[in-house]
Amino acid sequence: MTSSASNSETASFHLLDPRIQHWIWQRGWTSLRAVQELAVPPLLKGEQDVILAAATSAGKTEAAFFPILTRLLNSGEASGFVLSISPLKALINDQADRLTDLCESLDLPVLGWHGDVSQTRKQKFLKSLRGVLIITPESLESLFVNKGTMMPAFAGAIAHIVVDELHSFLEAERGKQVQSLMYRLERAAGRRIPRAGLSATLGDKTLAATFLRPGPNNNVFTVDAGSEGYEMKLAVKGYVDGQVAEEESWSDDPAAAAPPEKQMASTAELAIADYLYTHLRGSNHLIFPNSRAKVEKYADRLRQRSEREGVRNEFWTHHGSLSRELREESETALKGGTASASALCTTTLELGIDIGNIKSVAQIGPPPSVASLRQRLGRSGRRAREPAILRCFCIEKPLTPDSPLSDRIREGLVQTVAMVRLLMRPWVEPPRLTAIHASTFVQQALSVIAERGGATAAELWTVLVQSGTFDRMSREMFTDILRGLGARDILQQENTGLLLAGTVGEKLINHYDFYSAFSSPDEFRLVAGDRVLGSLPVTRPLTVGQRMIFGGRRWRVREVDTEHKVIYVSADRGGAPPSFESNGGGVHDVIRQEMRVVLGETGELSYLDAPAKELLYEARRTYRDLRLSERQSFRDGKNTLLFTWMGDAVNSTLAFMLSQRRLECTNEGVALAISTDVDQGRLIAELNSIAEEAVPAAGDLGISPEMAAVEKWDWALSKSTCVESYVSARLDLAGARVLAAQLAESIR
Repeated sequence: MTSSASNSETASFHLLDPRIQHWIWQRGWTSLRAVQELAVPPLLKGEQDVILAAATSAGKTEAAFFPILTRLLNSGEASGFVLSISPLKALINDQADRLTDLCESLDLPVLGWHGDVSQTRKQKFLKSLRGVLIITPESLESLFVNKGTMMPAFAGAIAHIVVDELHSFLEAERGKQVQSLMYRLERAAGRRIPRAGLSATLGDKTLAATFLRPGPNNNVFTVDAGSEGYEMKLAVKGYVDGQVAEEESWSDDPAAAAPPEKQMASTAELAIADYLYTHLRGSNHLIFPNSRAKVEKYADRLRQRSEREGVRNEFWTHHGSLSRELREESETALKGGTASASALCTTTLELGIDIGNIKSVAQIGPPPSVASLRQRLGRSGRRAREPAILRCFCIEKPLTPDSPLSDRIREGLVQTVAMVRLLMRPWVEPPRLTAIHASTFVQQALSVIAERGGATAAELWTVLVQSGTFDRMSREMFTDILRGLGARDILQQENTGLLLAGTVGEKLINHYDFYSAFSSPDEFRLVAGDRVLGSLPVTRPLTVGQRMIFGGRRWRVREVDTEHKVIYVSADRGGAPPSFESNGGGVHDVIRQEMRVVLGETGELSYLDAPAKELLYEARRTYRDLRLSERQSFRDGKNTLLFTWMGDAVNSTLAFMLSQRRLECTNEGVALAISTDVDQGRLIAELNSIAEEAVPAAGDLGISPEMAAVEKWDWALSKSTCVESYVSARLDLAGARVLAAQLAESIR
């Protein structure tokens, strides 16, 4: 199904500017896609905000810009532009190329604004304020800070704001920054500016609408064409892991002191690499191994296999630590069209960068989320109107008498199956909009003061809190934050009440890192000869002589320049992936509850291969034999397991609250593990105590400020505010009370 329209001569089509109609005819389009057909009337009016939800490559960009540009052209003004906020520089480049093709025929300039674009082109756009400007939140923040006096003219010329990949901003620090920046643009313009949000991955549309336009009566219209033409082919493959010795790895450097290395390899990873090599060569695919280290490991194996067999290597790497040059080489290979190429990648290729026609997606291990899996799958089969193909690879450990229960219920496989089923339902995780985001508030307060050359507390309250952006912040916390910033000389107050940047605040605002709402670790550049390969976190140092795999190739560290933060490497035959920063996310309640359903069923799942079916049979047998459908408490060796079947936010909260009661409790996924020797009576009493007491205040939980200081500006907060902000974002106190009552009742 492409659209309800049979050809391009539809009601929506005739509403578009004649030049846009001509552009559509020139490309031989026989119809508007469903999202394009439905988006024209509400966007053309410009009277309300609109969310466009549709699958990847369903034409959301055109759906937004056809009517928005028509309205811009119909205005008859000499100036006026569309502001598109995008999460990635690579996505900006991609969208700029796509829109330039359209806008050239309309005599409208398109500028992708980032660090690689010349100041001449930027100044030219700021002079005309006409066409389309695509920008990251950080670059838009920089305009507010450095060009505050021109922001009324800048904002006044904006005809429409487009937020691309809307889902990527939900819940995150950048999301609050984007909300604040949009409101500040409207305040500078002195009028409401219509907004459009584009996404292929949205759960609760109401919460997404609240994000796009915070506050009551937001009047957001949603165009949902997410299932248009959606067909999927699915295979889940199971592996039981083991260890084997690989061939010895020798260094080419005769002066190397290190002896030959005998490396151990995972039999499951070897088997998966063999499958990828055998079945994916000859066409384009995306392979997601869940971490940068795994990306490097699989890419290295596949490259070595290609070299041994004397064939061209078709497997490329793509992740955030690689240099822009290496990432762009991978992107070019994927969309080149002349030779087949597959990318081993992380979330960097989830978003809508144009990488051509992707035949299938491979997911190794449980995906980070259902939303992420949906975004990844959306990259497959869209251009050629073929089915999307998803292959999931699940690695489980061999069972022994001492195997933990998570292994015996094959938790990784069952989680993958549950997430696939939720994907097909369809369901994705809704945003959790409970966080206060005090850290981002600090940044925005300083930015407003820099933009205006000073601001009163009342003005900050209006712009940042009353606007709906930081609506979960109380007046007491607001006052506490401002007083704390004053005490640290980040802010200073004149006799008139005007707040200005203090000595420390000036330095912070003038630092290049100020414009980002989230923290980025210091990094070493990784250099081979005259080529920059990428970067590694300073917190994961390498030493001279150490062998490593990076960019799918093997290297040896020759020199570490700590002063200039550069690591020099040369080619080598040995190595292992370096240790990268971890970005693990939590599992949602609905996923864990679906896992319980999967374990309680008896029917065979046709998309599982024979080993995966056997693993699921083992898991279901354990579930049945232990009567886990009836009981939530189980003694497993020295541990008492409490089966919650809840997500990580609730589990982690209850585990913390039990630990505060001197029960050593940890979140083990589907269960909580209590390692202290505790009798049932005391456990029930503690659970009842949690359930019956009022929800504790954040300050009464005993969380240390050091534990809570995880966001960029948390160091500038008071201890109490830092802890309260942390709890609001990461814990679920009310959910933990409900769970405690359920567990107490179930184990009586």
